[in-house]
Amino acid sequence: MQIELPTLQGTLIKRYKRFLADVELDSGNVVTAHCPNTGSLKGCLEAGSRVVLRDSQNPERKLPLTLQTIEVGGTWVNVDTGLPEALALEAVQAGKIADLRGYASVRTQVKYGKNSRIDLLLEDPGKGQCYVEVKNTTLVDGNRGLFPDAVTTRGLKHLLELADMVASGHRAVMLYIVSRSDAVSFSPARDIDPDYGAALDDVVQRGVEILAYSTVVSPQSFELGKKLRVLL
Repeated sequence: MQIELPTLQGTLIKRYKRFLADVELDSGNVVTAHCPNTGSLKGCLEAGSRVVLRDSQNPERKLPLTLQTIEVGGTWVNVDTGLPEALALEAVQAGKIADLRGYASVRTQVKYGKNSRIDLLLEDPGKGQCYVEVKNTTLVDGNRGLFPDAVTTRGLKHLLELADMVASGHRAVMLYIVSRSDAVSFSPARDIDPDYGAALDDVVQRGVEILAYSTVVSPQSFELGKKLRVLL
């Protein structure tokens, strides 16, 4: 997928209060951008890192610039948690994810579970329904993508709701989008959130499927990369 809105580049000064980031633009101006990521962004926040900001071109927004991409060790990393769902939808519609091909239709943000919305609901008269939850991860240790990068009660809730869908006779898939190209495998970050790791083991035993993909990130694009080995 191409980033259609204009972008600016600069260097990261700091991220703070979770949703704010100060950046020195290449022009020398210092701006505050919205950081659309609730995680810790562990390993991605070194001061002086090159960053890409997306300009919403919306004068009504208090912070018109969005922190989109950070360069980590020579690799661009997407930190905008809104992009992986859009990428997953595009990939499913284009048939790029072999495990999710063959469904007649796909809907987004469909209500299910306990006050939740599933990211993608694939439906087909013959194949039935497939519930796909998409998670963005920016954390890599060596060449292994890890999720989560902070304790996530919301993520734990989603795992249990997917297991409930399997118990109801449907297919359910956890799709981890590792928002960088330097990962070759994926695992739960058990040292960061042991409860999430244990729950993932449990729901896999109950029939929830796990898929993980790397992505190829540039300042102006975000493309599906290779399918990753899942190591639980």
